[in-house]
Amino acid sequence: MSIGALSPSSNTATPARSEPPVQVPSSPAADKPTTAAPSSTTQLSSEALALIDQLKARDLEVRQHELAHIAASGGLATSGATYTYQRGPNGVSYAIGGEVNIDTSPGATPEETIERARTIRAAALAPADPSGPDRAVAAQAQQMEVQARAELAQRAYQDEPAASPTLDLYA
Repeated sequence: MSIGALSPSSNTATPARSEPPVQVPSSPAADKPTTAAPSSTTQLSSEALALIDQLKARDLEVRQHELAHIAASGGLATSGATYTYQRGPNGVSYAIGGEVNIDTSPGATPEETIERARTIRAAALAPADPSGPDRAVAAQAQQMEVQARAELAQRAYQDEPAASPTLDLYA
């Protein structure tokens, strides 16, 4: 399951695309927008410059969002962030969407499952503005925790010896 699916259709309006987005796994070299050799004779219109500003802002927002997931994942992230890129009018690729894969498997015991569910939920809700998919993962983690707690309660009920009724005559 992946969280942080901050997609181009998130709450933030995505700038008009000059080229279709491309999804590429992140690498240390991809932590910044890729730069193309600027042409000394190319002048960009004010519209193109405004689009570049929007793309830069979106890139920063997406990267911070995915890093928040990774930071809160408690080691459950199975990979780094994967980004979807859009090339701007200046030839630079900007991240416009992303996701982080998280191991959402239950633990070996109900106690471990509860702990994992809490970590998954925290990772899903870590960004300042969780996306719809983030909230869905958090809800699934909450359900996983509820099921583990129910299993614990069932075990406690089965293991508890039947109490014989007593009558307190000194009351």
